[in-house]
Amino acid sequence: MSANALLEPTTEISQELHKNVVKDQSSTSFVNRLKGKNKKLQTQSVNTYLQFWNDSKNNNEESRAAKHKTLTNTYYNLVTDFYEYGWGESFHFSRRSIGETHRESTRRHEHLLFSSARITSGMKVLDVGCGVGGPARECIRFTGAHVTGLNNNDYQIQRANIYAAKYKQQDHSAFVKGDFMDMPFADNSFDAVYAIEATCHAPVLKGVYSQMYRVLKPGGYFAIYEWCLTDKFDPSSELHKKLALDIEHGDGIAKLFGTDVALQAAKDAGFEIEVVSDIAHETTMGNEVPWYTYLDVGRLSFKGLQGFARSHIGRKFTFGAVKTLETLRIAPKGTAK
Repeated sequence: MSANALLEPTTEISQELHKNVVKDQSSTSFVNRLKGKNKKLQTQSVNTYLQFWNDSKNNNEESRAAKHKTLTNTYYNLVTDFYEYGWGESFHFSRRSIGETHRESTRRHEHLLFSSARITSGMKVLDVGCGVGGPARECIRFTGAHVTGLNNNDYQIQRANIYAAKYKQQDHSAFVKGDFMDMPFADNSFDAVYAIEATCHAPVLKGVYSQMYRVLKPGGYFAIYEWCLTDKFDPSSELHKKLALDIEHGDGIAKLFGTDVALQAAKDAGFEIEVVSDIAHETTMGNEVPWYTYLDVGRLSFKGLQGFARSHIGRKFTFGAVKTLETLRIAPKGTAK
């Protein structure tokens, strides 16, 4: 494989990359997961992802959109273990109330979304872009519904099934490999549909929203937390463009869209919009602490492993430890990137 060739993250590649990790369902050690990767494929995956951002023919908006499945799948093959280590089972942000823990605020924001989608016991619900199934499992606990998680990343599907077995939710959940731009479900299959910070990976929002509309039963609700650029974004500002590109690079996103584009895409897909809120700036009772505070918990935190991992010292420790594992050839080259 040439240095400039893209490694397509096929099912076979994913199974080979992670085969020594997911086989043992009881293993949750972060180091053991890194140690178990196929080192050659891990390095090739790092090189593939960086080509979308470094000096190459794929470093442009058109290429990232056209190859969004390669971009996003490669990204999650590389970062899923780090997300679980530093963030938990639910890969999303949430505002926090004073005195509320990270996990408590995560659950509260998930509960709010489930309530907005009118999800109740016995319903068939679709989670679009389900990650390793954290929100889906919480939806089952909170509502009693059956949740199907849709995900195009094989490794995350495997992780979700491991968790489902751990929490004895196999009879209340299913995790399906599929492209949310072309969902493998019949029309009118679900009573409710939701997505949490996942459809931002779509190259065209109307495409994924139209699929959500198609599989939703008439009269059903869809609820979504979407990453958007606000009307304050100035496309002529080099600083604004750099900040948007940094977010796209850091999160495997082909292109961030404006709120106006997202709302129009939902309407064009057929939805009637009932409630819209910018929770990034919604400083109300119960939402006093901004979402981004989780990214900087201070110099050092003793609030569990994940709190430590997000602290200044914790991030430096993790980076140094992973670089050491690379040097010892325990972790594949490029993991620290």
